[in-house]
Amino acid sequence: MRKAFVAFCAALLGAGLLSSCATGDDAVATGGTFDFVSPGGQTRIFYDPPAERGTLGELSGDDLMNEGTTISLEDFAGQVVVLNVWGQWCAPCRNEADDLEEVYEQTKDLGVEFLGINVRDNQRDKAQDFVVSQQVGYPSIYDPSMRSLLALGRNYPTSVVPTTVVLDRDHRVAAVFLTELLASDLQPVVERVAAESDEG
Repeated sequence: MRKAFVAFCAALLGAGLLSSCATGDDAVATGGTFDFVSPGGQTRIFYDPPAERGTLGELSGDDLMNEGTTISLEDFAGQVVVLNVWGQWCAPCRNEADDLEEVYEQTKDLGVEFLGINVRDNQRDKAQDFVVSQQVGYPSIYDPSMRSLLALGRNYPTSVVPTTVVLDRDHRVAAVFLTELLASDLQPVVERVAAESDEG
């Protein structure tokens, strides 16, 4: 018997209770293989069992630190991928950077990769300085126009920064966080997804 577990952290975007740089109303998207709905400002959404998860569309872009090199979600076939949408202008992004790096270091031996998506930073050098100063060890797509996200149509929450999405080994969406994270928030989720069998 299939069970769906949906866990929500009750906080309202409109009430300003989130540590995020929201740029729109509730993050709501429909269509494609993954229908994303976050009514009422819910900030933590989990999709279980794996058979109920949808996939994202094609995601690729210019490597922030290596101009002219393309990086793609497809580069991480068979691995759990943690996507993090960030900007150096975003205070919650600065606050969570060391927590994300901690989880990356603690889980990369489990077949987990992290991929940042840098948005709305028109000066590439400032975004690069952020990576260096925060000692971020994983790559990021440089996407000031958010084109890489928009290429996914309406299947991805593009109105909240930071956003973190945990993809399972088939790159299906296992969890979405629309808020600043601590390592203690993210690591148990990443470890659980990494431990899943390929069945589902």
